[in-house]
Amino acid sequence: MLLAALERGYADPRRLHGPARTAGLLLENAREVCAEALGLRREEVTFTGSGTEAVHRGLLGLRRGRARVGGAVVHSAVEHSAVLHALEWVGGEHPQVGVDAHGRVSPDAVLAAVEESTAVVALQAANHEVGTRQPVAEVTTRLGERADPVPVFVDACAAAGRVPLPEGWAVAAASAHQWGGPAGVGLLLVRRGARWRAPFPVDDRSDPRAVGFEDVPAALAAAAALRAVVAEREQTARRQHALVDRIRAAAAAIPDVDVVGDPDDRLPHLVTFSCLYVQGEALVAELDRRGFGVASGSACTASTLEPSHVLAAMGALTHGNVRVSLTRETTAEQVEAFCAVLPEVVEGLRP
Repeated sequence: MLLAALERGYADPRRLHGPARTAGLLLENAREVCAEALGLRREEVTFTGSGTEAVHRGLLGLRRGRARVGGAVVHSAVEHSAVLHALEWVGGEHPQVGVDAHGRVSPDAVLAAVEESTAVVALQAANHEVGTRQPVAEVTTRLGERADPVPVFVDACAAAGRVPLPEGWAVAAASAHQWGGPAGVGLLLVRRGARWRAPFPVDDRSDPRAVGFEDVPAALAAAAALRAVVAEREQTARRQHALVDRIRAAAAAIPDVDVVGDPDDRLPHLVTFSCLYVQGEALVAELDRRGFGVASGSACTASTLEPSHVLAAMGALTHGNVRVSLTRETTAEQVEAFCAVLPEVVEGLRP
C-alpha cells in the first residue's frame, strides 16, 4: 500500500490539478479510516507531522479557544514532556495534580484544582512509561456538570489503537508510530463543537488545523496500520497482558527491584521496573548486548538518561529503571529468554 501511495499520492492534496486531486482523495480516505477506527467523524481528524506536534497544537489551541476565562491548565504530574514543555512555553501558573503510587490521579483532586481561571484540564489517557490508565471519563463527566464546563485535552499517544479512547474529551492527540505506523505522523483530534483556535500562525490551507504539505503516503500507511491494530486489539491485548505479567513477576522476584504501574488497569504492552544499586544506562547497554532493546529514563527523554519525572511523582525508585515495550510480534519465547537473563544482568552490574 505504501509503495502504491508513493506513486499516486505524491502531490500536494490542496491543489487543483489532477495528481493533487488524486492525493486529496487518498488523504480523505486515510482520514475516514482513522476516524472509523477511533470512533470519530472524518472532519474531526487532522494529520500532523508528529504526536508531539499534535499535542502542542491540540492543547494550546484548546487553551486559546478559552482565553475569555483565563489561561491556566490543570494537569497531572505524570504528563508527557510535550505537555509540560508547551505549558512552560506559554508561561503562567498551571496547577499540577499529584498521583498515587500507581501513577493515577484522583478525580476529586483534579476537580479541586479547577478554578474560575482554568481554561483546560490536560489528562493523558494512559501513561507512556508505566502504562497506568487515567480516569478520563469520570473527570470529563464531572467537569461537564459545572455551570461553565471545562474542556479536557487528552494525550492519547500511548493509548490510541491499543485501547478504546475514553469518553467526553474535547481535543486529543495520537501518534502513528505508537500503534506500528510510520514515524512522523500524528493525529490531531478535535471534536465537533470544541472551542479550538489555531495557537500558531497558519498558512493558506482551508483547514486551520492542518499546516503544511501532508505526507499522504505516510498518512495512508498510518491509517492502514491503525485499522489492522484495532481489528485484532482484543486478542493482542490479552496476549500482551499475559506476557507483561510474566515480566512483572520475573522482575519482582529479583531482590531490590521495584515494579511500578497499575498491575491490572494499564496498557497491555508496557512494563517499567527499577533496580536499586544499578545504573539505568548500564542495564540498557548490557541488555542490548544480549539482544534486548529496552529504554531507561523518562519515556519522553530517554536519550538524556535523566531521572524519570513520572517515577518521581509516583514516589517510586528512579535509579536503574528499565522500560520494556512489547510489539505485536513479540513472542512468549522472547519474553522467557528476557526473563531468564534479567536476574543475571542485574546481579552482574551491582557492586
